[in-house]
Amino acid sequence: MSDISAGKSMISGTESLPKSLPEAKPAADAGAKRSFLGTAQFRDYGLLIALLLITLFFEYATNGVLFQPLNLTNLILQNSYVVVMALGMLLVIVAGHIDLSIGSIVGFVGALAALLMVRVGLDPLSATVICLAVGAAIGGLQGAFVAYLGIPSFIVTLAGMLVFRGLTLALLQGASIGPFPEVFQLLAKGFLTNFAGPWTSLLIGALLALILFGVNWQRRTVQVRHGSQPDSLASFIFRNGITTIVILAFAYQMSAYRGLPNVLIVMFVLVMLYRFITTRTTIGRRIYALGGNIKAARLSGIKTERLTFLTFANMGALAGLAGMIFAARLNTATPKAGVGFELDVIAACFIGGASAAGGIGKVSGVVIGAFIIGVMNNGMSILGIGIDYQQVIKGIVLLAAVCLDVYNKKNRA
Repeated sequence: MSDISAGKSMISGTESLPKSLPEAKPAADAGAKRSFLGTAQFRDYGLLIALLLITLFFEYATNGVLFQPLNLTNLILQNSYVVVMALGMLLVIVAGHIDLSIGSIVGFVGALAALLMVRVGLDPLSATVICLAVGAAIGGLQGAFVAYLGIPSFIVTLAGMLVFRGLTLALLQGASIGPFPEVFQLLAKGFLTNFAGPWTSLLIGALLALILFGVNWQRRTVQVRHGSQPDSLASFIFRNGITTIVILAFAYQMSAYRGLPNVLIVMFVLVMLYRFITTRTTIGRRIYALGGNIKAARLSGIKTERLTFLTFANMGALAGLAGMIFAARLNTATPKAGVGFELDVIAACFIGGASAAGGIGKVSGVVIGAFIIGVMNNGMSILGIGIDYQQVIKGIVLLAAVCLDVYNKKNRA
């Protein structure tokens, strides 16, 4: 009888469980609301809002100078090398490493390009291929030390920063070399041909907005088909509507000067390429797995050493491209080219949501982070703020971004 009564008590206890579930629901909802700051959705929207607020502040503080067509063009040209290198740095940071040598690689490759084209007389296309290969080789060499010898990336790339800064000075012998051929200058100074007159930039902007809307709609459709819960239709339309307005407004402003710069097209192609790599390819997923948990990645069969090597080689190639863009913009190779570039690039990645611990980061985030840095640099320069205070302000912004990352990690834990 005691066993039967015990069984009945167990059954009645089990049946009473569902009655207690509704009481726990409000607490779960409250926890979800409290943890909103730790969600990826908040980070994405937060970055866009931060960029918008910073841009509007400097637009007001500079009396409308920031949004003038000429200044917008300069903002793109001045920030192009940061965006290019931030794409490579994102993969390095996601993989759990860091690269301090990219500024020196920029200077070294720019000096090499000047020697090949100005002194040797090599044609720009051949010189460009050689410079990209040299940049990739430098990155691959550093990656080999990190991957196969187990030396921390901080030490390897710090040594690389010193070595290639010295080699840059040796190549240039303390003097600037230039000018570059006009064809090479088109990389950073050229503009798209106005095949449709002043409407060219607007047509390209409208086409870009249409493509982005189609890609986002397809992604949303796939999410619905697989049973996940995307944003509401109203939220989707609002977000893409704002994006379309921003793109068209930007294209209109650019058309008022000389149109879209060639380097902007290069940036766009690279951003789309690396977004595809990080979200749709096996190697992209493996890089995230490598940074998230290297032991688990090895146990799952991922060749972590080769992946680390390729990540650094990719970073070197993009640093080489950035070096040529910077040299083409200045129309000369200088001994101080690239000094401090690594700081802006790393700051752009961390501001854009990349985690210092690895495994977390998005292409869209680092692009927004790069433009936050660019708008701050441009706006503070227009206002006449000294370089000393500029460094202080950027340091505070970087620290705030890392603090937010730590806060997000605690919420996820």
